Amino acid sequence: MGRLDLVAIEKVAKRFGSERALAGVSMELRGSSMCALLGHNGAGKTTLLGVLSTLVRPSSGKIAYRAGGKDVTGEDVRREIGMLAHQSLCYAELTAVENLELFAGLYDVRDANIDALLDKVGLDKRARHRASRTYSRGMVQRLALARALLTRPSLLLLDEPFTGLDRGGALALGEQLGEIKAQGTIVVVVTHDLEAIAGRADHVAILRRGSLVFEERGDAYSYETLKDIYHRHAN
Repeated sequence: MGRLDLVAIEKVAKRFGSERALAGVSMELRGSSMCALLGHNGAGKTTLLGVLSTLVRPSSGKIAYRAGGKDVTGEDVRREIGMLAHQSLCYAELTAVENLELFAGLYDVRDANIDALLDKVGLDKRARHRASRTYSRGMVQRLALARALLTRPSLLLLDEPFTGLDRGGALALGEQLGEIKAQGTIVVVVTHDLEAIAGRADHVAILRRGSLVFEERGDAYSYETLKDIYHRHAN
């Protein structure tokens, strides 16, 4: 099976009891592209990431994952997905290196270069052999990103990845995500930090109260353009 190069979201709706989280969202995500998934808190962004990750089942609608024009299903899809969620999903009593070694074993990643991966996300070398419970919020975020990248996913889902990072760290991470996109990966970023993705996001989608109210593709959007789109359509 090849890497995912298209994800087709078709009329996806999700309800949690009487609460509507998503209302018939349809759009396509393409390889070598970064989608900025924007909207106010409660707009449905995290729910849509959950559905895309296969961790949340939609109430109706479907998502088709494709590689080279062929449908990919089940575990083959899950192996292609990397996700950074609000929770790090890392083990607090383990070091950064131990966490990644554990996940490499769980996902049968036999050629993981853990030090190179931690270099890539910018985790301080002095902290790598210290229990991650001693880390700052930004350090935990870097470790969580390394975990998400460990399997070299072709669909990378990121929920507020710049949280806890200083300005330099956020901009550096944005640059790294641009490099990952250029390698063919489908990158979906939920964020309020428009500056960090400026010049790299080439697909903008805005949710409002569970509905897709704006979608556009273009060249890499500038910070000013992203701000203008957000203020015109998110409210």
